[in-house]
Amino acid sequence: MTPKEMLAKLVSFNTESQRSNLDLIHFCRDYLASLGVESRLAPSPDGQKANLYATIGAQAAGGVVLSGHTDVVPVAGQAWTSDPWTLTERDGKLYGRGTCDMKGFDAIALALVPEMLAAPLKRPIHIALSYDEEVGCRGARVLIEAMAKDGYSPSAVIVGEPSMMKVVTGHKGGLRMRTTVRGHAVHSSRIDVGVSAVMVAGELIHWHNETMARNKAQTPAINGFEPPYSTLHVGVVEGGTAVNIAAEHCSFTHEVRCIPGERQEDYVARYKAKLAEIEPAMKAIAPEAGIDFEVTSDTPAMGPETDGAAEALCRRLTGDNGRHVVAYGTEGGLFQRAGWSTVVCGPGDIAQAHQPDEFLSVAQLEAGTAFIRSLIADLSR
Repeated sequence: MTPKEMLAKLVSFNTESQRSNLDLIHFCRDYLASLGVESRLAPSPDGQKANLYATIGAQAAGGVVLSGHTDVVPVAGQAWTSDPWTLTERDGKLYGRGTCDMKGFDAIALALVPEMLAAPLKRPIHIALSYDEEVGCRGARVLIEAMAKDGYSPSAVIVGEPSMMKVVTGHKGGLRMRTTVRGHAVHSSRIDVGVSAVMVAGELIHWHNETMARNKAQTPAINGFEPPYSTLHVGVVEGGTAVNIAAEHCSFTHEVRCIPGERQEDYVARYKAKLAEIEPAMKAIAPEAGIDFEVTSDTPAMGPETDGAAEALCRRLTGDNGRHVVAYGTEGGLFQRAGWSTVVCGPGDIAQAHQPDEFLSVAQLEAGTAFIRSLIADLSR
């Protein structure tokens, strides 16, 4: 299969994060098996999803991991002009959900396995496909643990998220949380004897604005990131019954996107201190009132490495000597935390990710293909 044919096959699997990815994973397993390549699955705790990893070449230490995720974001509510699950080519662009983010890279890696097998590889190539990247990099944690348990110690990891084939050495981390405020409902005319969960939530939401404003004022403006500071955001708020009732419940989901060098656990500690400041006054009015808080996902930032092997490799292969960091998160920080040298380098423009009529240009598919072919040649020397 050519990379384009492989991409068409991968796009045909609806692997939205709320669905299973097993049909795609089983296809990849069977495809690799037909080429004589054994792969292993690392399933999710409930068994409804799985990661896949496989090695091409000598079973030796080192080698390079080609890392990609298999899940995609939903298409519901988006105005697509073609079927998102059918690869459609128009004007040099390949349309379909996941073409850019990031089945294009997955397709290239899989389609070139026959070329990897035919090459005299001196160091192995490892293919690693994960589940649930889009909802907190859940699968990569299971994947990395399984690979480490099996003795993998790669010299470099290339996470093929869309970077226009630029060598990205840093990205922000992602801390996702949920807060639920338990109030005490009363008629709004006697708000003095009630606890409005909505109004308490509003105060906590404002804390996010205040904290982000301090970050903006204190962070050097030139560090490569856009924006250059750690951001805080509240995405969904649910609560209240009527305008004349002090709300008994209110919950919201929120996040921090941390620049490398800042600790996400510090934000958790500061937020918990704010909760501890607010909660006593609530309980003084109604003992049952309070605030519940949980961290739903904690994905570390990826920072530039000193003399990083992955960076040196990808700069040599691409000729890109620029300094690139991105605001979006990837699984790269998890690989790096495991002690594996990591960069992000893949085909496509992140501006197309998650959009209706998502596309990967034919030119970027070809550039990604040339990159992997250069990697095969490099590992064969």
